[in-house]
Amino acid sequence: MKKTIALVTGGFSGEAVISYKSATTIGNHLDKEKFDVYKIDINPQGWFYESPDGSRTEVDKNDFTITVSGKKIQFDAVFIGMHGTPGEDGKLQGYFDTLQIPYTSCDAATSAITFNKRYTVAVAKMAGIQVANSLHLFSHTPMPASQVAAELKLPVFVKPNNGGSSIGMSKVTKAEDMEAAIQKAFKEDDQVLVEEMIQGREFTVGVFKTKGNIIVLPLTEVRAHDDKDFFDFEAKYQGKSTEITPAEVEEVIADKVRDAARKIYAVFNCRGVVRIDFIYNETVGKPFMLEVNTIPGQSDASIVPQQVKAMGWSLNEFYTKLVEEAV
Repeated sequence: MKKTIALVTGGFSGEAVISYKSATTIGNHLDKEKFDVYKIDINPQGWFYESPDGSRTEVDKNDFTITVSGKKIQFDAVFIGMHGTPGEDGKLQGYFDTLQIPYTSCDAATSAITFNKRYTVAVAKMAGIQVANSLHLFSHTPMPASQVAAELKLPVFVKPNNGGSSIGMSKVTKAEDMEAAIQKAFKEDDQVLVEEMIQGREFTVGVFKTKGNIIVLPLTEVRAHDDKDFFDFEAKYQGKSTEITPAEVEEVIADKVRDAARKIYAVFNCRGVVRIDFIYNETVGKPFMLEVNTIPGQSDASIVPQQVKAMGWSLNEFYTKLVEEAV
């Protein structure tokens, strides 16, 4: 018997534009022979089911149901294809937990922690995972830019503490540029993370669990183009980087990254597919964790779909496994 799936997209942040692209890919590759899929768009104007003909039906938030042609539709599970708030920060997860509706992502606690980059780093550090030195800034307790520059070794990355897609992120190589970078990040969030740059090769990898086993997808190496010396929004989404999947890397290095990825997935009690970003520092011979993305992009340009294909799976198979694991 077919399962009825809500594909949730949209959101309340600037990442909504990426959410819609992810939802298109997911919707195109969810197995229609196994699932009846209803696209739910959550945006500042409301919660709506978007029918194939473009008409909208409001979602009943009391029980997360919709009524279509006089029939009330209840969902067996939710596939969360929403980046940013409220789909990646634990808010929707808590709502679905309250209603006892299973979903494809990490639970509310894990989502909330990993959405906060500083708290992610703190938990990882306690677990013995290599991370960069950093400072956590709050808008209500300003820290002079000169003090930030004095406490951390340049160059540093300055980024909004909550959120993704590298929106509001800067690389600072000179102390006099610190203030502008901090203010840019504060425009996106009331918390900012300033993090020392780790020299090395950047790898990113998707990790998921199926039937109790943690599976690491093939690694991707990310190389920003010469005019982009770090992986910002343009590098991610406007063709300013090269992504090599599978990564051309020695197995000894790949094994260290894979081992770290499995440990991180377990330490954070992850569910569904996550993407973990690393810098491998060859001087110390260790991968440093950058961040954990609990709702990784699924658009045609995104890394996880590339890795799934490199593993020899179709997205149809992969998404089926994610839904089956959730239910």
